Amino acid sequence: MKKILVTGGTVFVSKIVASYFASSKFKDEYQVYVLNRNNHPQVENVILIHSSRENLKNKLEEYKFDVIVDITSYTKNDVKSILDSLGDTKNLVEKYILLSSSAVYPETLPLPFSENNNLGKNIFWNEYGINKIEAEKYLQENFSNYFILRPPYLYGQENNVYRESFVFDCAEQKRMFYIPQDGKMKLQFFYIEDLCKVIENILINNPKEKIFNLGNEECISILDWVKLCYQIVGSDLQLVNVTKEIPQRNYFPFYDYEYYLDVTKQKTILVNTTSLSIGLHKSYDWYKNNKEKVNKKNYFDFIDNIL
Repeated sequence: MKKILVTGGTVFVSKIVASYFASSKFKDEYQVYVLNRNNHPQVENVILIHSSRENLKNKLEEYKFDVIVDITSYTKNDVKSILDSLGDTKNLVEKYILLSSSAVYPETLPLPFSENNNLGKNIFWNEYGINKIEAEKYLQENFSNYFILRPPYLYGQENNVYRESFVFDCAEQKRMFYIPQDGKMKLQFFYIEDLCKVIENILINNPKEKIFNLGNEECISILDWVKLCYQIVGSDLQLVNVTKEIPQRNYFPFYDYEYYLDVTKQKTILVNTTSLSIGLHKSYDWYKNNKEKVNKKNYFDFIDNIL
C-alpha cells in the first residue's frame, strides 16, 4: 500500500480529497494520513498526524510517504515546512501534488488564461495570488516530480464558503434575488469530486505535463447560475438588477471579475467533467442537512438595509 499524506483533511477540499482516497474503492491501494490541528472531526479510515506546520520539525520523516497531496499550502513557507519535515525521506516521495489557484494569473492577461502565461499580481486576489505563485516556485525549485493544479471556483458538498449556499438560502426563503448589473458576467466552476479524479489520474498515469488548469469547459453567466440554483431548490426566481455603484461583494458572493481558463491540458487526464446541474444538486442535498458548517456572511443585512 502506498502512503499518501493529505494536508488538512477536515474542511471542504482537503476533507473531500482525504475521504475520496480513504474510501473502500482504494482500501487495498492507499493508506491515507492527514495533517491538521485536530480542531474538527476526522474522516473515517485516515491516520491523523496531529500538528501545525509551525511545529512540524522532522515529524514527517518517520512515515516514509510515497505521495504528498498538499491542499492547504498558501505560501512558500507552507511548502517549505512540508519538504523540510520529510528530511532524508524526501527522496522516497514519488509525487508532490500542490493545489494552487487561478489567482496566480494577472487580470490583465488575454482570455482564456493558459498554463504558459506569465504569472503575476492580480488586483482582485492581491496577496493570496502572490503567495500561491511563491509556493509554486518553491516547489518547482526544490522537488523534481511535482504537479501543480490551478482551479477556478471550486464547489460541491462540504463547501464552507457562502457561495451557492447563499443562493440556496435566497431560494428557500423565496426572496427576490439582487443580481449585479445585467447578470451577464460569466464564471467558471469545477466540481470537488472532479478534482479528486484529476488527482487519482495523476497518481496512476504520472503525466508528462506538470501544471494543469482545471475547470468545466463551459462557463456560465451569473444569471444562469442563479436560475439553476433556484430551479434546484424548486423556487421561482424574481430578480432585482443592481445598477448602483456598490461593490458587489457586499451583496453577492463573487467579485466583479470575469475570467476563464484554458482547460485543454486537463482533458488529457480528465476527459469528462461533472455538469454544473448535477454538481449543484449534490451540493444542495448536502447543504440541506449541514447548514451550520457554512461560514455565512451578512449579505441579507446589506440587501435589506442598504439596497
